[in-house]
Parts: sequence; structure tokens; C-alpha cells
Amino acid sequence: MNKLETLEHYFGHSTFRPLQEDVVDAILEKQDVLMILPTGGGKSLCYQLPTLLMDGVTIVVSPLLALMHDQVVALRENDISAAMLSSMQTLEESQEIERQLRRGDIKLLYVAPERLTNAYFLNLLHQLPINFFVIDEAHCVSEWGHEFRENYRRLSLLKEQFPSTAITAFTATATHAVESDIASNLGLQTPKRVRGSLFRENLMIHARHRIKDGRAQLIEFLKLHRDESGIIYTLSRKSTEAIAHFLQTKGIEAKAYHAGLPTEEKNKTYADFVADRVQIVVATIAFGMGIDKSNIRFVVHMTMPKTLENFYQEIGRAGRDGVESETLLLFSAQDIVQQKSFIEDLPETPYKQHAFNKLDSMIRFANSENCRHQSVAAYFDDRIEACGSKCDNCTAPDSEKVDITTPARMLLSAILRTEQNFGLHYVIDILKGSKEQRVLQNGHDSLSVYDIGNEYSKNQWLTIGDKLLELNAVEIGEFKVYKLTNFGVEVIKGAHTIDLKKERLTVQKAESKKKVTYFDDYDVDMYDKLRNLRTQIASAKGIPPYIVFSDKTLKDLSNKQPQDKVEMLAIHGIGEVKFERYGKAFLDVLCDG
Repeated sequence: MNKLETLEHYFGHSTFRPLQEDVVDAILEKQDVLMILPTGGGKSLCYQLPTLLMDGVTIVVSPLLALMHDQVVALRENDISAAMLSSMQTLEESQEIERQLRRGDIKLLYVAPERLTNAYFLNLLHQLPINFFVIDEAHCVSEWGHEFRENYRRLSLLKEQFPSTAITAFTATATHAVESDIASNLGLQTPKRVRGSLFRENLMIHARHRIKDGRAQLIEFLKLHRDESGIIYTLSRKSTEAIAHFLQTKGIEAKAYHAGLPTEEKNKTYADFVADRVQIVVATIAFGMGIDKSNIRFVVHMTMPKTLENFYQEIGRAGRDGVESETLLLFSAQDIVQQKSFIEDLPETPYKQHAFNKLDSMIRFANSENCRHQSVAAYFDDRIEACGSKCDNCTAPDSEKVDITTPARMLLSAILRTEQNFGLHYVIDILKGSKEQRVLQNGHDSLSVYDIGNEYSKNQWLTIGDKLLELNAVEIGEFKVYKLTNFGVEVIKGAHTIDLKKERLTVQKAESKKKVTYFDDYDVDMYDKLRNLRTQIASAKGIPPYIVFSDKTLKDLSNKQPQDKVEMLAIHGIGEVKFERYGKAFLDVLCDG
């Protein structure tokens, strides 16, 4: 078979996505390759297809066991011989895989980077006909990336040990500096460099200031995503469990996931999520890297990530099947303080300042009134037009701004007159004329700023305080005490004006909005029947439902309702292999109506 016939037969696609064919051709010509393509762009196919047209075995280096396992399962479902070697296997299982490798029965072997430093395994590789190496999640090679791993740094040994074998590196995100670092450290020789656009047109990006703990906003958002798979990211282990419990009390199926849980519990939560037995996982960043689940419909951040790389990787887990998906970032000035405190604890190295710079980029993004997609793309050195309709800033009318210079000066003056020894809530109590015993005992009811701030509610004062933090007019010291910066002193003296989006002062509770129906062109009843069948098949085979057919394929089936094999093979994601396995069962449902 040629490459297009192979694409159709094994993967069920009649054409390549943008950039895929260029990379496939480069690999077939035994070139080194460095591909930067957003999640959902189809990186895996770029190396899975060419190995089927080449002699020998492809060695794929991947950072996570769960990711390797899912990819091997998916490949086998497409009749592609794949295996993984990991600590999860018994000695007997590993020996059997080794025998299969020596017989030439495996086309793709997945391994963790640590295994490549094992002398026995390296000796085995030298005895195999390796057609090329794949380095997945290649940004882990660079110490200037956001997920640097020492074991990835050691992959430079591949070019030393196998100088005539091509190396292909793939990642979803990399600045030009990280890209150069990857190429240099892997020793790539005049590689074919392919960089895809950062624009994910099926992702809707929202960023909002968090109101209180954000739970009301979260519930309103989840009302738009009933019965859909999603990930909710939060900063601490404790908050993952608290939010998961909160959602359970609201009748929403959710489980917590963090590094401190027993391995068995983590594995079960992961497996249940992938198999659609659990709809929502509330997690720290320990969850999701490289997760091979295509039908994640939403990603929520309850707190601000520390870098735009983290943010973009995490929202990229939504909508990998190309179907419309939604992301929501909830943040506050407190997040900025917390992230800065983490960086302050780092040793004094060039990396520390680098971490501060990355956080500043994340802060600017969160507070930006420009196109979200355009802002992310610019960070990664990509230039795109404003999305027009795929982010909150582009869909919102021009925001009216209000001048808050006067209340800002009031708040700063109150901090100064209380000798910069108190937290924000206490200072606001003074502005609002509180009769709290602590205020009276401290004699702060006699200050000139006492009871001058009743024009604003406490929530509005907290918002003004957030704005001052964002502008670095104040900083939070030990025991959450608020202190003025030099800029804050200048504001008091009238050297600067401060404005704020009007809605930030007027919104006192979480907004709700009408549900957007993205798919008006498919039969909902038929889709539900097909989804139930998919669940039954997946359960019987012990595999995740999306490996049978993706959501996009089911929607296409319910829309076009093919009645025979020829019509069904024209559906997205259905090739000969998938049809032979599942075609008749799905046709029976479609033909019965």
C-alpha cells in the first residue's frame, strides 16, 4: 500500500491534515524531524504511519506510562503491532516482548526515557533493525521549557549510539528558544522543522476574575456541559478533594486526582475517566500530561497556572477530536501572590528570574483585553489574526471602563494610616465604618479614612484591592499584611490614574448564560443510541469508548446515517479495520433508525 492507502486502511482518513504529509515524507526519507504542533493536530499519526511503510521497528520515547498504554491499545485496535516495555510488566512479559522484537513482529515500541540509560536495553537496541526514533513531549528536553526532565536531557546519547538513525521530536508547545534547545540537545542534524499554527479553532477560551472561591461560577459553567467529560485544575491537593466533594454534593459525578493519593486509587480514577465511567476529574497538574482521550469537552482552571506553557498544554487536552470545546480560567490577585511566593523559595539562579518572567506573561494574559488566541500565539512566536469569535474578549462588546483612582487612593491611604500592619479585609472594614471590636480597640475609628468608603460594597473593595495588586501598587507581606510599593505611593500622590472594566465592579454574583448548541445538524436520539452501543462494546472489550469511535465520528454517523459499508467508510475516522470490527453492529442501529 502507498501512504494514502495506508492512511485510509488503518486510520480511516482519506486526506492528511495540514503539515502531516510533509513530516511523513521527511521520515520516509530518513531525515531528522522537529515538529511543533498543538494538541489535537495529529502528531502521532506523523510517525505511526511511516513506520508501516518502512522495514524495522520504531522506538518511541514517552514520559508517562498511562500515555504509552493508551497509545498501544489504540494502535492494536487499528491492527498495528505495538508494545511497551515498562516497570508495570512482569519479567515474563518483558521477555516475550523481547522475543517479538527479535522476530520483527513489533512495529512500534514505547519506552520511558529512563530505559535508554539501561545497558542491557541499549545492547538489545543495537541488535534490532531500528528505522527511526521518536521523542514525544520533546519540550521535556529543555531546561527553559515548563516540564524539564533530567532523563530527557540524557537522550543526547541516541545520536552518539546510533549516529545513522533518524531522530524525530514532537511537542505541542515551544518558544523559539526552547525549539533551539531541543534540536541542540538531541543532536539533530539539519532537521526538517515544522511549526503549526497555535490557533485551535474548536477551542473557546474564557478568562474571568474569580468571585470569592469561584464555586458559583464553576456550577454555572458546568450547567452548559452536562454529561460531558472535563478536567478541573486547581493548585493544591487539598482543594482537589474539596472541590470534588462539593461537586458530588451537587449531584455531579467527579473524582479528585493528585500525586498524594494511593497509586491504586489514581490508576482507577484515570481508567474510569478514560472509559467515561467518571465525567469530571478535579486535579492538580499531576494529571493529564499526554492523556490520550479525544472527547474531553472542557477544561477549567480554578487558579492561575504559573506559565502560559502550562496553561496552553492543559487547555489543549480539550477537543482533541476537533469537536467544539470550551475552557475557563478563573483567577485572582491572590493567585499571583501565591505563585510569586513559590518562586521566591527557589535558589538564586538565572532560572529564578526566568520563572518570574514566565509568571508575568501569564498575568498579562489573564488580565488582557486582547484576543486570547492571539496572545497565546504571540508568546510562542506565532503571529495570527484575532480569532473573532473563539474567546471572551473577541465576543464581548467593547468594555466600558470606569476611573477608580479616587477609591484606589482611599484604600492605599487606609493601608498607610494603619501603618501597613493589617490585611485587606480589616482595612476595608475601616473604610466601611465597621463597629467590630478589633477596629474600636485599635482606635482606628478615629482615623480620617474611617467610614469614608460606603459608596462601594465589600466585594467591590476587594476587586479594587485585586486591581492594585495586579498593578503592583501593593504587595502582600508576612501574615497577609498589605504594604505599599513605590508605585502605590505615587498613586496616593496623584501621579497616576487607574481604571477598571465596569463589569468587574458591577458583577456581584456569577453570571449565567444561555447554552450554546454547537451541533444543530445531527440527530440527538440517534447519537445517544450510537453512544450507548459504543459504551457496551468498549466495556466488553475492556478499552476506552473513544478508541472504538470518537465523538466526532458518532456525530458524523448520526448526521449522515450511512446504510451500507461504502457509505460508512466515507465517515470520518472509519477505515477498513474499524469497519470489520464494529461496522455491522453500528449499521444495525443506524438501519433500525
